[in-house]
Amino acid sequence: MILFDSHSHLDDKSYDTDRDDVILRAAQARVKEIMVVGIDLDSSRKAVDIAKKYPNIITSVGYHPHYAKSCSKDTIHALIGLARTQSCVKAWGETGLDFNRMFSPRTDQETCLIRQLEAAGDLDLPLIFHERDTGGRFYELVKAHGPSTRKGVVHCFSGTKQEMVKYLDLGYHIGITGILTIKKRGAYLRSIVPMIPDDRLLIETDCPYLTPAPQKNKVRRNEPGFVKSVLLKLAEVRQTDPEQLSEIIYKNTKRFYGIDRPDC
Repeated sequence: MILFDSHSHLDDKSYDTDRDDVILRAAQARVKEIMVVGIDLDSSRKAVDIAKKYPNIITSVGYHPHYAKSCSKDTIHALIGLARTQSCVKAWGETGLDFNRMFSPRTDQETCLIRQLEAAGDLDLPLIFHERDTGGRFYELVKAHGPSTRKGVVHCFSGTKQEMVKYLDLGYHIGITGILTIKKRGAYLRSIVPMIPDDRLLIETDCPYLTPAPQKNKVRRNEPGFVKSVLLKLAEVRQTDPEQLSEIIYKNTKRFYGIDRPDC
């Protein structure tokens, strides 16, 4: 089995005392590579520093919609500079829209997203998208702003079948998290995940959040090694061989991020 955690937040302070051990456990679980995702300027810089230390880690830079009210032209410019000068930066994100908690006003979120779509387009980087309860507005914006050839992944997908089909029609990938493993919360996702084409699947932990079963019954903090539980449940739901599926998804992730190996 060969695994790639396509979306983690290993820069989170909860790992500051044992990050080496967490990465070692991931390797023991057959996680060969890890993407550390930026959510603002500081976290993007920290992610790059982590990627410089560990040869199996790549990173992205971006601005999460929760923090969009502080997403200025200057911060986007700084992120562009980071992406241009650090070879471990393989994607832009996490960006998108979140109309659930509304930590930032809707207008700020939309402006911040459009700026990042433009920046990622100029840099020719794939995009890592966050979408929650936007009633189709996210789809409208990403379809209206940018080329049809854009590479994107809707991470931590937990939407409807209709939304999933729209994202697939745009050519995007779908990121599956530990939600899939949760009995009640993941029931609807398990019903539609077999409809995703093999070549559009990515798996992720979104750690330290969304700990999958069975680990969630033992520990609170998620970590990259637990992505194996996501893969095993995904293989079960899709009625396919786990090892074969792991190889397919690993290749999908390498291709999506445009890497032969991390080279930061």
